[in-house]
Amino acid sequence: MKAGQIQQDDGIPRKRGGRARLLPGLSVKDGYTKHPFDVEHGVQTSGLVAGRHLGIGQKTDRQITAYYGVAPSVFQSLLRRWQRSKPLAPRKDYTFVDIGAGMGRAMLLAAELPFREVVGVELHPMLAHTAQKNQAVWEMAGRAQSVMRVVCQDVLDFEFPASPCMAFLFNPFGPVVMRRLLAKMARSFAGREGQLDLLYVNHEQESILQRHPGFQCLFAGPVRRSRVDAIADHTIMANQPDGEYAASNYEDCSIWRWMGRTKREPGLDERTTKRES
Repeated sequence: MKAGQIQQDDGIPRKRGGRARLLPGLSVKDGYTKHPFDVEHGVQTSGLVAGRHLGIGQKTDRQITAYYGVAPSVFQSLLRRWQRSKPLAPRKDYTFVDIGAGMGRAMLLAAELPFREVVGVELHPMLAHTAQKNQAVWEMAGRAQSVMRVVCQDVLDFEFPASPCMAFLFNPFGPVVMRRLLAKMARSFAGREGQLDLLYVNHEQESILQRHPGFQCLFAGPVRRSRVDAIADHTIMANQPDGEYAASNYEDCSIWRWMGRTKREPGLDERTTKRES
């Protein structure tokens, strides 16, 4: 902790006087620019925080990628594709789990639909705290159609519920944590074939899933941003002072279903390179 900071029991570094210190990337001098989603709904999910600023002193800190909110249009397009994939149960029976929830933009979007529950799992206390405040705004505005909760926890310690689950990942971490997460999922859903689906945006660790014997790919391909999201994301990236990240008009995504450790039937993969609008 830097000089002039204090730490309260919630794990959030604060300046003298108790005001929370902003993470690098969340101030105007760092290029912070609000996404139209935040402007419209009065929430705080904007900003780009590099992974090197999100460590909390764990051995896996180097596996953290970055914080950035998913484009609403990409999330909604991927969810529509999932709904066409013949899931095991109606959506209302699924628990939506946002892995590496950050400030909770995906949670908010999911909660506009009737899930059994929407859960955000976020390791960093400042991001989790912001997600909880956004949840309160969402519920106060009457936008939440699902029960919501945020847990500040390592996802490797998270206990998946007994209900069917949809896990959402926006490229939250590198290969080491990804392998450990898939191993945990395999244990948690042993004997529960079809009860876990993964929606994976910016799927940098796709090859790990491809090699896993228990997961079946239902879709893999680029999903386009809407014009509004594309303009917003290009503007946000252009405002970053170091130019470390860049935006495109689409995200490479995939959808996976847990089938258990059995031999895969040929022809089940419905892979496509068609770009969605």
